[in-house]
Amino acid sequence: MNGAGNDFVFIDNRSRQIQLQPAQIVRLCERHKGVGADGVILLKPCPSGQADWAWDFYNSDGGSAEMCGNGARCFARFVRRLTGVNGPLSFETRAGVITARFQDSSVTVNLTPPLELRLRRKVSLSIGPAEIHSLNTGVPHAVLFVPDADQAMVLPLGAEIRNHPEFAPRGTNVNFVQVLGPGQIRVRTYERGVEGETLACGTGVTASALITAELRGFPSPVRVQVQSGDTLEISFERADGQFANVGLTGPAEFVFEGRIEV
Repeated sequence: MNGAGNDFVFIDNRSRQIQLQPAQIVRLCERHKGVGADGVILLKPCPSGQADWAWDFYNSDGGSAEMCGNGARCFARFVRRLTGVNGPLSFETRAGVITARFQDSSVTVNLTPPLELRLRRKVSLSIGPAEIHSLNTGVPHAVLFVPDADQAMVLPLGAEIRNHPEFAPRGTNVNFVQVLGPGQIRVRTYERGVEGETLACGTGVTASALITAELRGFPSPVRVQVQSGDTLEISFERADGQFANVGLTGPAEFVFEGRIEV
């Protein structure tokens, strides 16, 4: 499946019989010798009983991750196809419980409350000093505003910021944001765990939209153009100086299904 170009391998593990090793996940995600994906997601029953379902989510490097916004939308449609549920559903992630609702091929997921907002951090980079903002929208994100996203040095600067001591020890995802106009931005993202640019990052566009709204005073919703050419929408409320009821809306599409030897 893919959500705005961010692609994933989905596996039905409701029986809990499938145990993947990191090397197998890497092989599945390898685009020349495997299926090819930004991550692997397994559906399983919710162990805590606090949601309808749960997932095991892995980045393409074989490591587990807390949350993925585009993956969450795709996961919801995957569950809907397997179970036939028509109404809203919930599922547990390492970042907390996510809820999803459907409208045709579009899915809206309500994300966990964002944390650790830090604005105007002065960071020394190889190109000189830079002003970087950060927010955790399930996973940590850094935001750097650029005049032209097409000219952004996503790979070299993304890798540098992702591994910068300022964001140690966890590291961070890195978003290059161009303001297109009132309520509209463009975002390119270097993803931690993928260690490269992806065509879209749901938690990244969410962090970018919320930080832009905070700095520019944009009201909800903010529309975000991603590298795939798709547009995602971030809705939110402000309460007591905090963001609340954050929603991510966008496509979630099935590409193909099959079997592979791992």
